Amino acid sequence: MVETRVIIHGLGRLGKAIWDVCGSGVVAAVDVNATSDVFPVFARLEDCDVAADVIVDCSHAGAVLGLVQNAKLPLVICTTGLSGETLMAVSEAAKRIPILISSNMSLGVNALSKLAAQAASQLNKAGFDIEIIEAHHNQKLDAPSGTALLLANAINDALGGQMKYVYDRSQHLQKRTHDEIGISAIRGGSIVGEHTVILAGQGEVIEITHRALTREIFAIGAAAAASYIKNKPVGLYTMDDLLSK
Repeated sequence: MVETRVIIHGLGRLGKAIWDVCGSGVVAAVDVNATSDVFPVFARLEDCDVAADVIVDCSHAGAVLGLVQNAKLPLVICTTGLSGETLMAVSEAAKRIPILISSNMSLGVNALSKLAAQAASQLNKAGFDIEIIEAHHNQKLDAPSGTALLLANAINDALGGQMKYVYDRSQHLQKRTHDEIGISAIRGGSIVGEHTVILAGQGEVIEITHRALTREIFAIGAAAAASYIKNKPVGLYTMDDLLSK
């Protein structure tokens, strides 16, 4: 099997985990604050002259807009919390290069979204309410997590887009309505990531939970996404496409 040649865009915690997983497949990186004795690190993507098959982005939300505007290689976007402007730029860039984007690169989380959507489509019409609880480390900036929204969107799509998202009930002195998906965020310690979808009916509750025990799972998923996207036609892809291949 031919090794996928990867440029890592952002050598933070996830970028370093992807380096560990991909090993010699990492041929370069782009990060203004990082260095490496193993491969060249460039301050800007425009300066990178190393031959590669795919760029894997795990930088920060503010850096993705410039990346998608300048990228010429297939692209995997792992960064979350993207603005509407950036998401529009991603869609536009996908007209000239293949892009795989996901709010969570874990293979397990993306399988969870399918399971949750299927369960919700069967149980919501039977009166079950839907809540999502997510927990992350105390350094995470965005809330709710991109993964919580990924799950909520998958469920909402399965229910015909009729649900509304409720993030905070403290200002609303009223009963819960059935067209809600409640989303709650917990921040503390070094929690890598936990997501639970709760389907609560009369006299019974179903909970579907995914716990990330190490960041390596996201790196493994990102490496799989890089191998998948490198030879794909121009277009916008998700982890669902990878899991369905």
